[in-house]
Amino acid sequence: MSSNTLQTIKVWDLLIRIFHWSLVGFFTLAYLTEGEDEWMTIHSYAGYSILILLVFRLLWGVIGTHNARFSNFITRPKEVLVYLKGLITGKAKDYIGHNPAGAMMIVALIASIAITGFSGMALYATDGHGPLATSFFATWPEGAIKEVHEFFANFTVFLVVIHVGGVIVSSLLHKENLVRAMVTGKKQRPVEQED
Repeated sequence: MSSNTLQTIKVWDLLIRIFHWSLVGFFTLAYLTEGEDEWMTIHSYAGYSILILLVFRLLWGVIGTHNARFSNFITRPKEVLVYLKGLITGKAKDYIGHNPAGAMMIVALIASIAITGFSGMALYATDGHGPLATSFFATWPEGAIKEVHEFFANFTVFLVVIHVGGVIVSSLLHKENLVRAMVTGKKQRPVEQED
């Protein structure tokens, strides 16, 4: 029998929360300073910061806390489809950590942001700047690199919009504030009691 009593459960560790909100801030800064010559230094350092954050997240996804580890939340595509179908019908299973759609979004965001960052470094190298300036990346065609960089920056924004929409839908469906959980690291769950 379920009780209306709630218990607080720790879900997201401090490092995951710092990573998440730092990524939001640095990506926003990089996106807003794109294409402006007078802001190029800020844009490039925001990009470097993003790539450092991604390296941390990949490492923490292997050695981090339970809910941070990729092995504890990345699922097969079939499970993602089952979850999305349940979301549409209002019967999606509630997860303590990332749900299958959220896990898929994390993988997509990491890949898109990594391509954006790396192509940005390669683009900067074509102008003789950055850590790749003396590498063979500096010889790549600037126009093609710029197209890749801009496409994936905009694709990342598209993914972010879907991510935020998913957070809103999931928060409403499961009656929980996922944004607050990513700030505090905690979720509230009903205490299950037996008669």
